[in-house]
Amino acid sequence: YAYGNQPSIALWNLTRLAECLLPLLSHDEDAAVDEAKEALSAFRPAFEQSYQAGLRRKLGLFSEREGDATLARDLLHAMAANRADFTLTFRRLADAALDPARDSEVRSLFADGAAYDEWTVRWRQRLEQEPAKAAERRAAMRAVNPAFIPRNHRVEAIIRAGVEREDFAPFEELLTVLSRPFEDQPEYASYQQPPQEHERVLQTFCGT
Repeated sequence: YAYGNQPSIALWNLTRLAECLLPLLSHDEDAAVDEAKEALSAFRPAFEQSYQAGLRRKLGLFSEREGDATLARDLLHAMAANRADFTLTFRRLADAALDPARDSEVRSLFADGAAYDEWTVRWRQRLEQEPAKAAERRAAMRAVNPAFIPRNHRVEAIIRAGVEREDFAPFEELLTVLSRPFEDQPEYASYQQPPQEHERVLQTFCGT
């Protein structure tokens, strides 16, 4: 379930699917295996291209330039090292892209704010190479960086409420929130918050 493992597990799943399809590819087993391998070899490049394009959109970059992958990677590494929440970081970056004075809202998510300060200098230099207006960039970033996600601790609380008390009101409320994930919905701001240490979900299952 780890974020960094998704490409590998996706390829693993595709490989298992390919194994099931071998009899349909060719009556010759070796030929079928070769055809499957050729198809699977296209996954990594296709994934990387789509992944990098997605990261550029999250960072408000409309064009592709050398160094973009490093810029995105360095932010992700800084976020991991400083326990900066993934969803909140990217959402607040959209506002910081419009108004540099709001950098403090992103900075506050990092255990060591200097890590963000160092990165944002490079990010703003990169933004200067884009022709888009700041308001256009913010709107585009807000369209791909959700304000709300189904956080594990919220889902766990909902499951317990339903199973232990037959109370489905929390489920209905979260469903309402998640029906508009890219809108701010200030009345549900608490749903944006990451879990407290005692709320962290350490084990999850396919069924959830």
